[in-house]
Amino acid sequence: MWKKHRCQQCQKAFHNLKQLKSHQKSHTEERLYSCDQCEKTYKTVRTLNVHKKMHSGEKPHMCQECGSEFISLRNLSTHIQRYHTGERPHHCQQCDKGFVTQGELKNHQRVHTGEKPYSCSECAKSFSWPSSLFYHQRIHTGVKPFSCEECGKSFTQIEGMLLCIPERNHTDVTSVGKHSP
Repeated sequence: MWKKHRCQQCQKAFHNLKQLKSHQKSHTEERLYSCDQCEKTYKTVRTLNVHKKMHSGEKPHMCQECGSEFISLRNLSTHIQRYHTGERPHHCQQCDKGFVTQGELKNHQRVHTGEKPYSCSECAKSFSWPSSLFYHQRIHTGVKPFSCEECGKSFTQIEGMLLCIPERNHTDVTSVGKHSP
């Protein structure tokens, strides 16, 4: 089905007017719903509840192809397209790299433009991706959610914990958990 309703502010397209109107609120509304386990905030209770599944480990949506589990239908759908169909319908006009979603393409294009729209309110450092800002802000908050089970050292990002394993000659690599922001 063709998406004929387009947001004039960000160019995102929707199947119907109701979806567009709901989306347009995202440009003006404050983020009123906060996660009680981390610093993330959301504009709707629905998106907060999807996020909370990450903390609880709840993944009610399973891929019939490989058994992978996901917190949302959207994540499952993206997974199927990315890993099982090989379809990448969104292509960069500068380098022809293909992407599963329009959002991934838009994020990729910052590689070519150098755009860094996400700024830290503490130090004004700018980033190309919201996840980079999210991880950077842990420097200011002191949040270190990843701990090495062998030595107890904590890290702001999972990569630091993974590097700790060979550095300290830890043997139990299978105990390393996965994290998705």
